[in-house]
Amino acid sequence: MTSITASKSGSLNWLEGFALTAILQGFPIFAATSLMLKLLGDHSGANPVLTVTMATIFYSLLAIWAGRRFPRFAKNGYEPLFFDASLSFSDKIAGWRARPRTSVQLVASVLLLSLLAMGVG
Repeated sequence: MTSITASKSGSLNWLEGFALTAILQGFPIFAATSLMLKLLGDHSGANPVLTVTMATIFYSLLAIWAGRRFPRFAKNGYEPLFFDASLSFSDKIAGWRARPRTSVQLVASVLLLSLLAMGVG
């Protein structure tokens, strides 16, 4: 049985790529930064949820812009696979996880967040 897949709109594909960049690449960086500031005793009264959210959005927009304009220099912050319109959302994640560089990034993030959480808790 053959199936016909509907083409994904450009805006939906961009939104998927943006969400994946923000969640999988930007958020761990700023969550770790927030924990580090708490560990160092920063009590400035700023809302960490708002700060992490705004920083993640800004980082993602900047990474996407720089990655498209300067792919050689932004290769660690921009993942072209996230913007492949021929892939489904789950296929984009699966393809990203299959890369060796990704496993190193994920292990480093987990270790850093675990150590910081132990120090803050």
